[in-house]
Amino acid sequence: MDTPARHAANAVSACPICGAAAALRHGGMYDDRYGYPGLFEVRRCATCGHCHTGAQFDSAGLSDLYTRYYPRAAFQVDQYRVPPESHGIGGWWSGERCAAFRWIPRGVRVLDIGCGVCETLGYHQSRGCEVYGVEADENVRRIAEQYGFDVRVGLFDADAYPREFFDYVTLDQVIEHMADPLTVMRGVAKALKPGGVAVVSTPNSGGWGARVFGRKWINWHVPYHLQHFTRRSMALLAANAGLSVTGARTLTHSDWMFFQFAHLLGVPDPGGRHPFWSGEKWRTPRQDRIFLAVARMRRLGLFQAATRLFDALGLGDNLLFFLQKPPADAGAG
Repeated sequence: MDTPARHAANAVSACPICGAAAALRHGGMYDDRYGYPGLFEVRRCATCGHCHTGAQFDSAGLSDLYTRYYPRAAFQVDQYRVPPESHGIGGWWSGERCAAFRWIPRGVRVLDIGCGVCETLGYHQSRGCEVYGVEADENVRRIAEQYGFDVRVGLFDADAYPREFFDYVTLDQVIEHMADPLTVMRGVAKALKPGGVAVVSTPNSGGWGARVFGRKWINWHVPYHLQHFTRRSMALLAANAGLSVTGARTLTHSDWMFFQFAHLLGVPDPGGRHPFWSGEKWRTPRQDRIFLAVARMRRLGLFQAATRLFDALGLGDNLLFFLQKPPADAGAG
C-alpha cells in the first residue's frame, strides 16, 4: 500500500535553507526504529552544510506518521511527571541543560512547539509561567485535557495566537521534523514579542556521531527528522525569518551515547521494529548480554565523560541555539 511519504520520498533535492544543490549523503535510508514503510535519501548542501531528507508529508500524512508509529500511543496519563530543576555538577555531568526548556526563566509567557506529553508545560507552570503548547501527535490530546493545558493538536500556526504574544518560544528537538522550517520560523518571529527569544535544540549532523557511525547514526531518524542544521544553516534560517542567532553551542545529554550503542546492537531490516526503541525483548541472548555490558558502561560514567569531552570540542551530537527578535527600538537612533 502506498504511503504519503512514498509519493514524494526524494522530491526535494535542493537545499531547503539556501537553495543550493544538495548532493546525496546517504541513500536507501529507512525507519530503523518503528518500521514506517519506505526508502529515503539524506542530502547535504555543499554551500551551507545543511542536510535534509526529501520526504514530504501533508498534514494528514504527518498526523498518521506520529499518531500510528511514534511511541506516545502507549503513554499512560498516570506516567506523567514534571521534570525537576537541574542544578550544579549533576546537571552538567548528565547534560540535562541540552534541552531548550531548561533555559526559560520564571514568570514568562512561553509557547512550546512540539510539547510532547506536556511534561515541559508542567515544568514551566510550576515556575510561574503562562504556558501554551503545540503538538502534531493526536495521542497528546488526552494528556492535555487531563492536566488542563492549552495545547493545539496539529501543526504550528502563528495566526492561532495574538501577534507579538510570547516572551519565549521553544522548539526542543522539533525543528528537524519540519518540512518547511522557514515558514515555521517566520511564524515564530511573528508570535514573539520584540526582544523575545526562540530557544532551539536540534541534532548536530556535523558532530562526532554522524562522522563515526555514518548511516547508522541515530539522529538521521528518517523519515521523522527532515532537517539537519549546521551553525551556518541556522544563521541563514534565522536571518530569513527576521531573527538573529545570539548564542550557539554543542550541549548533549549523556544518555544519547548510550542510546547510540544500544541502537547499533539491533538495527532491523526495512519494515522491522527495533527492540530497544519499541520496548521489546532483544532477539538473541548474545544481544541481551552485550546490552547489559553497555548499560554497565553507562553506570560507570564512561558515556558521560566522553559526551562532556565531545561537547567541549564543539563536536557534540546536539546543537543549542538562541534566536532573538529585534527589540522594538532596534531601528531607532
